[in-house]
Amino acid sequence: MASIKDRIRKLLGRNVKQQQTNGLASTHSNAVAQQQQPIVQHDGPSDSQQKTVQTQNREPIDDELKRVIAGLAINNNNALFLLQADARTPYYPPNPSSTGTKLSVNVSIPLGAPGSSITATIPQIAGGRIWFSIGAPLVFAVNPGPGLVEPSIFNPQDPNINTNFGFSEFTFNSSQLFVNISYVDFVGPPIALTLTDTSNATQHVSGMPANGLQTVANALVAQTQKDTRRWSSLIVNTSSGSNAAQLLRILSPNSGILLNPTWFQPYWQPYVDQVYTHYTSQPLTVNTQASFGNVSGEVNSQSNSLNLGAGGMFQKPTAADIFGCNTGPFATGQNSETNTIIPRLAAAFNRSTLLLTNSIPDGEQVSQYYTNPITNHYARIVHAANLDGKGYAFPYDDVVPDGGVPQEGALFSYSPALLTVAVGGNGAYAA
Repeated sequence: MASIKDRIRKLLGRNVKQQQTNGLASTHSNAVAQQQQPIVQHDGPSDSQQKTVQTQNREPIDDELKRVIAGLAINNNNALFLLQADARTPYYPPNPSSTGTKLSVNVSIPLGAPGSSITATIPQIAGGRIWFSIGAPLVFAVNPGPGLVEPSIFNPQDPNINTNFGFSEFTFNSSQLFVNISYVDFVGPPIALTLTDTSNATQHVSGMPANGLQTVANALVAQTQKDTRRWSSLIVNTSSGSNAAQLLRILSPNSGILLNPTWFQPYWQPYVDQVYTHYTSQPLTVNTQASFGNVSGEVNSQSNSLNLGAGGMFQKPTAADIFGCNTGPFATGQNSETNTIIPRLAAAFNRSTLLLTNSIPDGEQVSQYYTNPITNHYARIVHAANLDGKGYAFPYDDVVPDGGVPQEGALFSYSPALLTVAVGGNGAYAA
């Protein structure tokens, strides 16, 4: 999430004319039948703070699919917001006296039978998510604050743990709409995005095809057979009664480590040692892509610390540091220059490009990503499974050279007219 927030702040900081948005989000879904046609009509704004859209489902559905829309209402003091099941009425949960308090209203929006339409009225939202669940509605709760208790893949007691679900993240304000698909925590149902602006220009992120989850699983098994690491352990299956186990979701390495701290523990050490030895005799240059410009430095004589001057000292990272991008040398703090270096250094480790160029990210090319035998194979496999190769596979996957090809699967517009979020995989296309 840190990377996504950083990207939003960067976009908002650009010197452009801000325009009032004319629409927000619509969803088209056919998750189990695995067929998808994002045919959606926009009804137009209801006022300057809320937008209405119409959702049409044009394909057969073999299992129930629902959605939940949640975020912080920007024009209501950032109050916790959910949309009620009628897809029109806002719900602002009161501050409860105890943790795990159940919601007092139904916020699970059914997407309806083939050919049906749903009009949703959504206010401007920060930190928004459009959740999708297949076969069962998602269960949410509220903690004192109020704070939303979202579905968790980490808590085996979570009521949603055996539900097939996923989400798309977005921020929608008076300046822009920013939306992305994310695999930072796990891979779930295929999600595709199409964003049309007021000039009728269209952006698209294709996501995975209908068999994308199985494709990722197969590739992880093959990688484990090749290097004996825990890649196949990231696959999560479920079973119901006497039914055979079914593929439910795939964890990211960071999520796997959070659940099982010993996984991948020694995995990165040979590569990290090579990198730190390499830069004892030559400098590494990091383009901060900010006011600090290019920052250069070398590893000390003990080969255990990269000295980037005012940008900070970076000790050797562990597997948890590299996959998670937020601990050890990659933990952000008060030094703004350090905080601009962290994403670029963390991304170079995940993509294993530090022995291929001494200038990051400017010296890197997409074709060089993940080519070292020791790399983030989850990210490599996830990108390969996406029809256009795009989607957040780790927290700093939005780092690219100046003028480079984006990898993160994000869309944004300062004058959005319509966002279509399609679930299921068939019908998604490579832009």
